[in-house]
Amino acid sequence: MPALIACLLDSRIFHAFARLVVTFPFWSSGLAKLIDFNGGVAEMAMFNLNPPIVFNIATIICQLGGSLLVILNRFTWLGAGALAVFTLLTIPIAHAFWTMTGEKAMMEFFFTVEHIGLIGGLMLVAILSRQSQRQGA
Repeated sequence: MPALIACLLDSRIFHAFARLVVTFPFWSSGLAKLIDFNGGVAEMAMFNLNPPIVFNIATIICQLGGSLLVILNRFTWLGAGALAVFTLLTIPIAHAFWTMTGEKAMMEFFFTVEHIGLIGGLMLVAILSRQSQRQGA
């Protein structure tokens, strides 16, 4: 491995940046639902989640709280786990491609595949956090 890449991968700043990037879909969505609370409630209602206000609040807490735990590298397993479960639950709620046909089904399938990849990334975040704690880093 080139020394520059090794140095980058060993950098605590790069670690923090990576945690910020992997959680971006969650904290940006959580902030959007917090800033435009009524829009978040409308989104929950669109997916027949009742009562929508409660689901919006729970989503904000999960997305922002889980992201914060991962970004701060504190109880990372809990934050990454919460975000992974949240992401998994969005598949049948918002991306049920198996109930659709044509281009819409294909688009939702691609979203599902991306969600599964993101879940894998969150699993790696938890694994790497655990390994760094065990090594005393």
